[in-house]
Amino acid sequence: MSYPTPWQPWQPWQGQGGQSMLASHADRERAVDVLRAGFGEGRLEQAELEKRVARAYAARTVGELAVLVGDLPQGPVPMSAGPGAGVPQTFLPAPRPATNGKAVGAMICGLLTVATLGATGIPAVVLGHSARSEMRRTGESGEGFAMTGLVLGWLSVSCWALFLTLVMIVAVTSGG
Repeated sequence: MSYPTPWQPWQPWQGQGGQSMLASHADRERAVDVLRAGFGEGRLEQAELEKRVARAYAARTVGELAVLVGDLPQGPVPMSAGPGAGVPQTFLPAPRPATNGKAVGAMICGLLTVATLGATGIPAVVLGHSARSEMRRTGESGEGFAMTGLVLGWLSVSCWALFLTLVMIVAVTSGG
């Protein structure tokens, strides 16, 4: 017989034996745990908790235990496995929006401008602007990635523009 773990609630009343099945010690302890959790959440008063705990330890069948915890959140209502099971959607954290792939690409191209001597600067700028436009439209995240790619890309492009301008100035002044 396996016993419940704190992250996997075990509910004997969901089994095939039905309400008339004799309760085990583990069944009684599970019901008492549910009652204590209800008390801790402020759903039961101290006197009510004591009465129900006494009835739980005196219960002979699983049906009697189900009645004791039926009005509490972890009672006989089947709980689906997974995060947030049994918790109203209102109280769950909002799901994080997906990160835009173009924003990640812009950042990578921006970081690679150092290794490629600026060759990935223009792709970083193009991807960064495209990603920011997409993120405004779709609500995706990745603004920081896109901005990193844009800043590094524009720095690379401006450095190349400055370098080429200086080369042309030197060529014109030395050749003339």
